[in-house]
Amino acid sequence: MASLGRRKAYNLTIKTLLLAAGSSRRFWPLQEKFRLLICGKTILEHQIDRLRRGGCDDILCVVGTHNQEWVQGLSPTIITVTQGEKDGMRGALLAALPFCKNEPVLVVGNDFIEANIYRELLEKFLRSPHLQGILLAREVTEYFPGGYLTLDQDRITAITEKPGEGSEPSNLVNIVAHLHRDASLLLRTLSLMPPVGDDGYEQALYSLFPHYHYATILYRGPWLPLKYPWHPLQILSSLLDIPLTPQIHPSVTIHTSAVVEGNVTIEKGVRIFPHATVRGPCFIGKNTIIGNNTLLWGSSIGSSCVIGFGTEVKASILGNHVWTHSTYIGDSIIGDNVCFGAGSVVGNFRLDEGLIFSMVGQDRVQTGLKKLGTIIGDDCRIGIHVSMNPGIKIGRGSFVSAATVVTKDAPDGSFVSMKNGEMIIRNNIAPPPHPHGRLLFQVNI
Repeated sequence: MASLGRRKAYNLTIKTLLLAAGSSRRFWPLQEKFRLLICGKTILEHQIDRLRRGGCDDILCVVGTHNQEWVQGLSPTIITVTQGEKDGMRGALLAALPFCKNEPVLVVGNDFIEANIYRELLEKFLRSPHLQGILLAREVTEYFPGGYLTLDQDRITAITEKPGEGSEPSNLVNIVAHLHRDASLLLRTLSLMPPVGDDGYEQALYSLFPHYHYATILYRGPWLPLKYPWHPLQILSSLLDIPLTPQIHPSVTIHTSAVVEGNVTIEKGVRIFPHATVRGPCFIGKNTIIGNNTLLWGSSIGSSCVIGFGTEVKASILGNHVWTHSTYIGDSIIGDNVCFGAGSVVGNFRLDEGLIFSMVGQDRVQTGLKKLGTIIGDDCRIGIHVSMNPGIKIGRGSFVSAATVVTKDAPDGSFVSMKNGEMIIRNNIAPPPHPHGRLLFQVNI
């Protein structure tokens, strides 16, 4: 790679710090964001792939105690450092920067951006020895709850975190892809910041700007933040938009009356039954069954699923061991080991065709989407003829009784039913069956 050759010529080693230690509290009811499986890979693996395609070869992944073992188990090539008790980006960098000495570092968050922008960052950095750092920025036309950059010609003078709509100092929003020339300088500055609050890193930048030249690179490509549990649907669309040669494993069996067309990836052991339609772009994981008269399009289906008779899955992400029967699932994210009874339907479009809201904690958040179905955590059971309103979420380990209309979020471990036309939520005392109990049945289908 040209960038690697240039780095050798300048005798520079640039380490990339990928921040993956967050607790993903706003990602409920899904597990932490980096674990989510899309098109056969976790989001963390997709991020690492993009960094490497962008010329970032030396990657150090900052993890937490809650996901350290999982990340290390993904691949022996992933090098990790564990964040301690200090929260936020400041805590992550205080854990990682001592391993970087005084070499340049690229700090990367969890937003999805194009791989080539990393290469552009590296190239500008190598051409500009007078710069202490470069921050990626995006011009916005409406308020985004992030950090806003203030410039004096080509020099950053300030960063303002979440100023509030109408109080933005500029139209430039900070994207966490930041190059710093001297890791030891950044470490010393962070160490001087007060330990309270979650903006210690931004405060450190603010204190560096008057004394050192930091510049920006404008990013105009797709920018996919990964903050809320519906954001992976945009990542799915981005991944499926990549033109690929259709890949169908030799062991896959497709009935002669089934239709498989477009950009599809179908893994080992998949069976596609009579009159099923798989319309690309689409990904189907290993040992999954696509039943009679089903329709799949624009979706990622996990491994060992049974997409049963008469089901339609549209623009959705399904985890492993998901079973359906005459179900409609649109613009939704479904966790592992979730079963849908016959006739269950996900609503994904408001009657007034307006934007869909969803609750995040106690806040009613506008998703910016006109189409959004449901988000269901792992180990759930959805009874027959259940209807789910757009934007609702069902917590892990929950059961929903037959003929229930789910109109609001159900916490983890809920038993949801209807009484006198009202949705009732109680504690679920029944443990969810393990998916391995269905494997023998699946083999005999």
